[in-house]
Amino acid sequence: MKHAELLSVRDLHVQVGEKEILHGVNLSVGTDETHVLLGPNGTGKSTTLNMLTGCLSPTEGKITIGGFDILEEPKQAKKCIGYLPEQPPVYMQESPWEYLHFVGEAKGLRGKDLDEQVQDALAKTGTEAVQNKRIGALSKGYRQRIGIAQALLGDPKVIILDEPTVGLDPIQILDIRSLIRDLGKQKCVIFSSHILSEVQTVCDEILMIAGGRLVAFDTPENLETQLRAAQQVSLTARAGEERLQEVLSTVEGTFPATFAAGEDGYTTVTMNTSGGYGLTEKLFRAFAAADLPLAELRVTKADLEDVFLKLAESEETENPENKEERA
Repeated sequence: MKHAELLSVRDLHVQVGEKEILHGVNLSVGTDETHVLLGPNGTGKSTTLNMLTGCLSPTEGKITIGGFDILEEPKQAKKCIGYLPEQPPVYMQESPWEYLHFVGEAKGLRGKDLDEQVQDALAKTGTEAVQNKRIGALSKGYRQRIGIAQALLGDPKVIILDEPTVGLDPIQILDIRSLIRDLGKQKCVIFSSHILSEVQTVCDEILMIAGGRLVAFDTPENLETQLRAAQQVSLTARAGEERLQEVLSTVEGTFPATFAAGEDGYTTVTMNTSGGYGLTEKLFRAFAAADLPLAELRVTKADLEDVFLKLAESEETENPENKEERA
């Protein structure tokens, strides 16, 4: 379900010297949604987040948050944003309670409102039990939670998190993912990541960046569906390449295949196909009719990693200069 537009990016370009870092990025996100900005290092994720938070100015394009232009109305726009950089800006000698009061005052909060928002942020991030301990004595997972707590102060509509699970142990990662899911039920959450496994468990939509371009913006399920037309089927039978080609030629829906000879006269055939499991039945029947039993038949479904690699590969093929820039 799509909600009212909260953040809008139109034709965003960023150029440093002769090098264009971002190339015409467009996107629109709403409330109560969690989005992940996905891409390998060096493809423009951090630059995009710095644009959204107003830390950097685009060479060209427009960003509005809560209806406010980030360049023309920066004060109003930034009040709509809570930001956690990759390295949380926490003061190790202070307690979470002291640090959050300091940040809240910097955001203009005072008195009872400040105390209530600090307590609410501590509660939402599960850090009430450690609020009086020194931050430097806390685990990295707790320090990350305190970093997220400071982003919640001021009740911003948009929460932006830069690589929030980097450097955490497996249990801490699960805790932060759960926290992000909960926040996404109340606010618009945008976080960057290069970890494919956490994307499907946390986000509503994926923004894939490759070579400074937004190459995909969709749900994890829809992105995986895009590559189902390129599922891989492999089979092994005791026959040579010529005999296998003869049998495969009788099966509708098979595609150009690669052949690998194995031991004891066995050959493995690998092909990309849109037939999926419907094709496997045809293959079984064809090989049975040819009196050629199959030793193995396997269908490999596309997953999110396949989607990302395919889209990134496609972008590099169309724009090879971006690959050269990262080299």
